[in-house]
Amino acid sequence: MSFSLKQSALAACNDVSNSVLQRRSLSCRSSILPPLVFQNNSKRTNLSLSKPLHVSAVEIIAKDKEPVIKCRAYEADKSQPIEAAAEEVKSEAAKRVKIGIYFATWWALNVVFNIYNKKVLNAYPYPWLTSTLSLACGSLMMLISWATRIAEAPKTDFEFWKTLFPVAVAHTIGHVAATVSMSKVAVSFTHIIKSGEPAFSVLVSSLLLGESFPPAVYLSLVPIIGGCALAAVTELNFNMTGFMGAMISNLAFVFRNIFSKKGMKGNSVSGMNYYACLSMLSLVILTPFAIAVEGPQMWAAGWEKALSQIGPQFIW
Repeated sequence: MSFSLKQSALAACNDVSNSVLQRRSLSCRSSILPPLVFQNNSKRTNLSLSKPLHVSAVEIIAKDKEPVIKCRAYEADKSQPIEAAAEEVKSEAAKRVKIGIYFATWWALNVVFNIYNKKVLNAYPYPWLTSTLSLACGSLMMLISWATRIAEAPKTDFEFWKTLFPVAVAHTIGHVAATVSMSKVAVSFTHIIKSGEPAFSVLVSSLLLGESFPPAVYLSLVPIIGGCALAAVTELNFNMTGFMGAMISNLAFVFRNIFSKKGMKGNSVSGMNYYACLSMLSLVILTPFAIAVEGPQMWAAGWEKALSQIGPQFIW
């Protein structure tokens, strides 16, 4: 007599027909009370199970002179057979790998973006225009993607844009503040200060949303806050405008994340399209402020100066 056992012998029989039991001496203890004991002649096999099993299929196959009984089972707290559960575990592992790749790609591109941003700001110190052009470039890329069907255009209505507006305001403030910070201090210093965003997130969530966190979360913030304070004290080229820009960016992005999380509930717009719409609305909000703070005259003078000092490669 043999049983097909899946995943460390977690498949066992619970109920088989009386006729089969009469032909073969088979002892199955209740699936609710592990361990199970299978008796085959003088051999005994003990299976320790932490969870009860339910039989999904019993199959009797005549093989030579002795019938072979196949029992398939699944864990009691699962709604599907073990084979399907195994596929679900693999799918979950693949999903985690995919998210890890997203994080790594986002981090790498963010580093490259900030380095190029700093190069531009060194030659062309107009952070408001630089921020506007960044949003314009991203918006243009998505418009082209929608037009060429590379990405499916989202279906939006007035209520969607109304919900998105506070998110866009926070996103605009955070984006400009970070760029202003990088124009005044080293990129590394801005990054260190911006790494304190989790502390702002916990603080805002606790004070405004009434959320509570386990002690481990609060303890994890101690080295973050300590590191930011140490970097601020020991920074050779410390600039208050650069420091405050990074701090304002932290706070603005925390509010952006909170508003965004609320706005995306029950929304059918995908994450990429949501961010694209966010960039476009931020561009509309930022453009008049960029013109008011810096203006075309300053931009034109700075453009001529950058071209004379660096040459045409400045455009690239």
